[in-house]
Amino acid sequence: MSNEINYKSNPLHGVGLKSVLTEIIDQYGFEILFAYLNINCFKTNPSIESSVKFLKKTDWAREKVEAFYLYDYKNLPRASSEQFLLPPRERVIPEGQSPGEPKELSLEDAVRLQEKRAKKAAERDQRVVRRPAKGVDPWGGWNEKTKR
Repeated sequence: MSNEINYKSNPLHGVGLKSVLTEIIDQYGFEILFAYLNINCFKTNPSIESSVKFLKKTDWAREKVEAFYLYDYKNLPRASSEQFLLPPRERVIPEGQSPGEPKELSLEDAVRLQEKRAKKAAERDQRVVRRPAKGVDPWGGWNEKTKR
């Protein structure tokens, strides 16, 4: 029962995707949304109707927009690691946490954020161990078992 009460305290509870999108577009505009979320529906011929249509079909993009709504527009503290694994609409907002004023966002901050994400991705790519392609002998014929 307490989970249900907390669930109802989630600002996304009972709010349609079109309403969420209208609120954040009224606050920030399509340009800021594209800069922060990097979802093409906010750049190429953007409209609320076409964005809603795309977001309803695309789970990852809808969840990205809903997370933006919770943590940037509603300015809630970031989700715990357990809650982060859930889609934004299913997250439980702890008692005592209430939405605040929307964050002040700018294109300059978006550029810095994109650079930070790119740097982090490059570091992560360097740590990834590359595996040989399927059918390629990683031992270069050294292992006798592969010669049979």
